[in-house]
Amino acid sequence: MRSNRGRVDRQPKPTLKTIAQLTGLAPATVSRALNDADDISSSTKERVRLAARQIGYRPDRAGFRLRTGKSRVIALVLNMEDEILGIAGPLVNGVAEVLSRSGYGMVVVPDSPHEDPLKAVGEVLDSGMADGLIITRTQPMDQRVIFLTNEEFPFVTFGRTQLRSVHASVDFDNETFAYESVRRLADNGRRNIALLAPPSHLMFCKHMSDGFRRGIRDFGCVEVPFGNVDLDSPLEDIFKEGTRWPFESGLVDGFVAGSASTGVALLAGLESVGARIKVDFDMVAKEPTRFTEWIRPEIIPINEDIRAAGNELARTIISVASGTELASLQLLIAPKFRDASV
Repeated sequence: MRSNRGRVDRQPKPTLKTIAQLTGLAPATVSRALNDADDISSSTKERVRLAARQIGYRPDRAGFRLRTGKSRVIALVLNMEDEILGIAGPLVNGVAEVLSRSGYGMVVVPDSPHEDPLKAVGEVLDSGMADGLIITRTQPMDQRVIFLTNEEFPFVTFGRTQLRSVHASVDFDNETFAYESVRRLADNGRRNIALLAPPSHLMFCKHMSDGFRRGIRDFGCVEVPFGNVDLDSPLEDIFKEGTRWPFESGLVDGFVAGSASTGVALLAGLESVGARIKVDFDMVAKEPTRFTEWIRPEIIPINEDIRAAGNELARTIISVASGTELASLQLLIAPKFRDASV
């Protein structure tokens, strides 16, 4: 006689039919709601998603791939330098937030600025691990964009390029950020201003530098060359750069920092040699959260909502994969201005 001791009775895996029975909808309607179809109302989508969460439904990706040849997975190629700038975490969360509601999975593919730029995207295509790609840190003539366009593989870039071919993109308006940063410093009476910019080979360096120089011209200021560091430099190097500024001559009285973490490191260096923020100089920094407000409220913050950008990147790559016209999938996100005292 066979013993039942130790046997675990497994509950049947929830399926689309399970959700259909709970909601009173047809399985086809449930499937379309989970896939965020345009012809399904938002209230129905939310009703279906709530039921799916309650029963612990997970899409059968292996079965879907066997049936259709597609993975229902999006790959996010993420450069590890983005973690230094405080971008990686909010971006991953923002992308995952939308993809999970739309029935897609996500895989993060690490990239390195010291490797072949086509290595990571080539691995995604060769392995067939994903139906679409999100790539970051674009360059003016980005080889990844050229490659993916030629391969006719769905992708979206976080950042723009100068290529003639049309591709889907989501970008932050770094030109307006830098221009408005100079305006705020000029309004505070600052005239000799330096920009801590991105590396020169990245596209958003051009946008940020263009806005900065336009602001310098329009507000009657003087650009002071920053030195030998940029936003990708180790924070320790940026701190050291701050200790070398010749404040005794009154040369610099305003700084624009392209990220919150680098701005704080620069400020720490400046203060270590006796310079006083709000007295000897002012600083504006771009921040993805309220980071500077909490630890250094003297810094003037301009917000770049990275999580919201991740949401838009996810929506865009789903649209690209579904065949939406690429020219309509180019979004420029405006900076959010907030007084440091708020």
